[in-house]
Amino acid sequence: MVPLSWRTAVTTATAAFASVASAQTWTACNPTQRTDCSPNTALGMAINVDFTQGAVNSFNPYGGTPSYSKNDGVSFTVAKSGDSPQLTSIFYIMFGRVEITMKAAPGAGIVSSVVLQSDDLDEIDFEWLGADNTYVQTNFFFQGRTATYDRGQFNPAHNSQGQFIKYTIDWTSEKISWYVGGTLVRVLTVNDAGGQYPQSPMQVKFGAWSGGDSANSPGTIQWAHGPTDYSQGPFSMVVKSVMVSDYSTGKSYRYGDTSGTWQSIIAEGGKVNGNLGKAGTVTVTASAVAATNTGSAGGSVPVGGIGSASGDASGSNGGSGSTTHGSIPEGWVMKPDGKIVPVGAASAMMRPPQGLLVATSLMTVALAAFVGCLA
Repeated sequence: MVPLSWRTAVTTATAAFASVASAQTWTACNPTQRTDCSPNTALGMAINVDFTQGAVNSFNPYGGTPSYSKNDGVSFTVAKSGDSPQLTSIFYIMFGRVEITMKAAPGAGIVSSVVLQSDDLDEIDFEWLGADNTYVQTNFFFQGRTATYDRGQFNPAHNSQGQFIKYTIDWTSEKISWYVGGTLVRVLTVNDAGGQYPQSPMQVKFGAWSGGDSANSPGTIQWAHGPTDYSQGPFSMVVKSVMVSDYSTGKSYRYGDTSGTWQSIIAEGGKVNGNLGKAGTVTVTASAVAATNTGSAGGSVPVGGIGSASGDASGSNGGSGSTTHGSIPEGWVMKPDGKIVPVGAASAMMRPPQGLLVATSLMTVALAAFVGCLA
């Protein structure tokens, strides 16, 4: 998998990300290495974002400017070296489900990515290679460890560039399930992961980038089936909608120690797994086996999200592909459509307009008088 470049607290990191220079995947504050990291803003609910209605402020753009259409939703276009447009959530989920309806981008070396990533570099991915319209890669990482690249699988996703398909990641403390449409394509249990199971609060990130760019390492270019010929572009990934359900509750998630285990995570104002079982079940129409393991597919699979990286992914300083923190301001709330609004505005949206209330009251009085006359 390849790193998403996310905004950091420093301008230099953002510039490094935009240039898609080779760098270590990193996090601004790794809770397995420090005890003073800020808590993660919790989603604590479920949201369903329809991007045909435009942008929402619970997802921030980086690496380029996504464009919006009333017909298709949000597009992430790679037109030249250095383009890696993406959206990243300001919130985190502590176990949960992500459903994204999208078309993958075409083009040799072009990669479309959907990534769940934590501050200690746990990661769960879907990635589509533009040179192949029939498969999607599923992958996972634990605390940025990349000693081996045998975790990835290529799973069936027929015509992923030509039609909108709903892809689902369902992540619990016991297993991760990946779905393509209604087909269950992969299941990873805690035991399967061999002590490297992703289990810390994660942001949701998605976008497109060029793994086949000449600035990347030869291993990354090979993995992405590059090199990329930009004269054949532009290349666009299109996302119509995304549903995110947090299986935990609370205002924020805090690491109770440096272990990074889910049992050590503290849900402030809520409970880990407090929403478990309340999101309904995924409808499964079929199941499929993985086509190949990426360990035999050639090339090295970078860790960290959307962008370019090389080297050890466990670092906590320097580079692109970082995690970033956002927050919901005091006195503001998340709505089910993914928009963050002031508390007063949220309640007003749930009430009829004042004029309608007055008109309704007058109508009720008039109707009562009329009925009285009839009597």
